[in-house]
Amino acid sequence: MTLDSNAPQATDAPRRARGRPRKTADERDDGNRRQELINGAARLFRHKGFSATSTRDIAAAVGMQSGSPFYHFESKQALLGAVMLEGMQGALQRQQAALAALPATAPAQERLHALVRNHFDVLLGPDSDFIPVMLYEWRSLKPAQRSEINHLKDRYEADWSPELEALHQQGALGSDPVLARLMIFGALNWSAQWYVPPSGRSAKARARASLDELTTSALQLFLKEPT
Repeated sequence: MTLDSNAPQATDAPRRARGRPRKTADERDDGNRRQELINGAARLFRHKGFSATSTRDIAAAVGMQSGSPFYHFESKQALLGAVMLEGMQGALQRQQAALAALPATAPAQERLHALVRNHFDVLLGPDSDFIPVMLYEWRSLKPAQRSEINHLKDRYEADWSPELEALHQQGALGSDPVLARLMIFGALNWSAQWYVPPSGRSAKARARASLDELTTSALQLFLKEPT
């Protein structure tokens, strides 16, 4: 093929940067801002309730303009789903880590102790707004939002079943393991309503205890000496 000497050479064309265009500062911070919204919404949903919390409240809590949350979430309802999903994902990861830290030969009672202690930490420890929101606001979700969260919740509760079965066989658990699991979760989850940390100032002084003390008390209620 013959080249026309009068044709513009390739070097005459403007050079284009390779790869994707650089992100703006806002775009680079997108993931962090989204996480701030989830954390801020969790706190407000827990302490004010979903219905009483506006998108404007959430934006103000994280230093955003009132319309900015809609850049990250299409609605307050979508943000509620994200809060619950993150809560269950984090709870499951923490539970699996607590079990993985035990020796492979750990007895069922020691494993149940780890499960109960971790559950109290998820409910009442640092960054513990997420699961209480799920407990209080479950009915505020649309049916379509519940499926993925239910899947994680089922995985979370499934880790308890082998230990309760083993304790039942040993005579340390007096009731049917399935019923026991439901009753245990009901009792533990209700602590989010009345618990006051030891350093807290409240008239509910009787409720003050460390999470280790709560774990010991709970196991004393649920388990009996093997026969």
